[in-house]
Amino acid sequence: MSNDVETKKSKKQDNLVPIYIMGKRYDVPSSLTIQKAMEYAGYQLVRGCGCRGGICGACGTVYRFPNSYRIEVGLACQTVVEPDMYIAQLPFFPGNKAEYDIEKLEPTGATIAKYYPEIYKCVGCGTCTRSCPMDIDVMDYISRAIRGDIEGTAKLSFDCVMCGLCAARCPAEEVQYNIAILARRLYGRHIAKRASHVQKAVEYVEQGRFKKGIEQLKKMSVEELKEIYNARETEPHMGPEEWTPADKNNVIIE
Repeated sequence: MSNDVETKKSKKQDNLVPIYIMGKRYDVPSSLTIQKAMEYAGYQLVRGCGCRGGICGACGTVYRFPNSYRIEVGLACQTVVEPDMYIAQLPFFPGNKAEYDIEKLEPTGATIAKYYPEIYKCVGCGTCTRSCPMDIDVMDYISRAIRGDIEGTAKLSFDCVMCGLCAARCPAEEVQYNIAILARRLYGRHIAKRASHVQKAVEYVEQGRFKKGIEQLKKMSVEELKEIYNARETEPHMGPEEWTPADKNNVIIE
């Protein structure tokens, strides 16, 4: 091994920081996220690892530092380790999850208040917004929910990944992400305009319009399927808004 390689390896090893996972100390590279640090320490993650890119919200983690009363939260795939971080994994963030039949509900603020009355305990502190790994203005959509603005709540919370970090830090003990999903369900079922092309697609399936094509695909080899998949016509990245493929055989919207 050359001196340069040995020097680089030595520097990497020297740049270790102590962390504690469920009370046990491990020395890990300071550049790793909590998720990668746990694997570096020998843990095999089979739950709470999901997408590994900050999208699925499955890896919510709580941690603390010595001499600090605060309980910190973050996504394990995004949060970089810090010296003397004490880490604990939870299977999920517990919270009030109401049961309801969306077909029987009215799309109003009163409906949200009925199932999540704690929404009126909001003090407007903004902790939920600061906790959100998706940079959603959580406090804003909660304010809209209080005012009965179902559409605004649904649209502002659309990027929510249901990680629960907002609820983990909320002093009013709200479960913002469940409030948001109720609003989106109310909006989708009772307010949003029906998607005519989806209904047409269902009709085409019921009519057996795609049956012949599916049967042809089922008879093809894996290599043939790969070939037609790679040769398929795709929508251009900067294409016109009303773009349709040149081959209209399987186009749903006419």
